[in-house]
Amino acid sequence: MARLGTRVPNTPGNSFIHRHAAYIAVVPVLLVALCFYFGSTVWSLVMSLTASKIFPDMHFVGLRQYLRLFNDDLWILSLHNLVFFVLGSLGSLVLGFILAVLLDGKAVGERVFRTVYLYPLAISLIITGLVWQWLFNPSMGLQQFFRDLGLKNFNFNWVGDKSKVMYALILAAVWQSAGFYMVLSSSGIKSIDSEIWQASRIDGISKLRMYFEVIIPMMKFTFLTAFVLLSIGAVKAYDIIVAMTNGGPGGHSELPSYYIVDMYMYRHNIAVGASGSTILLLLVVVFMIPFGVVNLILKKRK
Repeated sequence: MARLGTRVPNTPGNSFIHRHAAYIAVVPVLLVALCFYFGSTVWSLVMSLTASKIFPDMHFVGLRQYLRLFNDDLWILSLHNLVFFVLGSLGSLVLGFILAVLLDGKAVGERVFRTVYLYPLAISLIITGLVWQWLFNPSMGLQQFFRDLGLKNFNFNWVGDKSKVMYALILAAVWQSAGFYMVLSSSGIKSIDSEIWQASRIDGISKLRMYFEVIIPMMKFTFLTAFVLLSIGAVKAYDIIVAMTNGGPGGHSELPSYYIVDMYMYRHNIAVGASGSTILLLLVVVFMIPFGVVNLILKKRK
């Protein structure tokens, strides 16, 4: 036994590095976050207040670029498209839940169906966009296929129709992501106590009523998480637009992320692009705060 006041030797087990290994391991991640995430955010905010064009120009002009941004009809249209895209993409959540319910009944070939439904998730959005672009192509896609079968009036050129192009993007996005929300919903269903199911069978409650009145309310945290993930995916959607429409026709398929990159890379207007990215960040923050509050309230009630 060591005497009182005797210095304990600095063995590998109680060294400073060993005792703080977990904190030291996090340091590189924090440095990357500070430099690239927070640093780029600050840089965008500063650039949005300048007269920068193709190169940074530190001549400050106040909020002039934000006024210019909101006077651009294409930016306003991209915001409208974003809201429509988020609401339309909810179809992937609904479809994923329905698939999870159908596969929860121990259907024959369940594993095969799960693999089939998950397969689109393994494909990048660029490939997904190209495939759906071919399907919507009037000369080589589904339109031409059905016309060759004799349906001469069949029209499926949604990509070239400004009133339907957003439906084409939503359809491709739902097809690509429904498998992910199926897995998420399936995990939520399986986490429910089996005694609840047994009690419903004893009481003679139908499965449909059980899902609507018991299961869906109990999965509120799962649906909240899924909606947040879906919204984040919609906000940063870019590659599927490039692959399918490239913003056309006439900018009617542009989303804010595409507008910002277009301003940076092709229109050579750093300041307007930076102001757009700042506004988009503020919208995400403002949008996510209510969900954080709702999540906290639901947890307290639980």
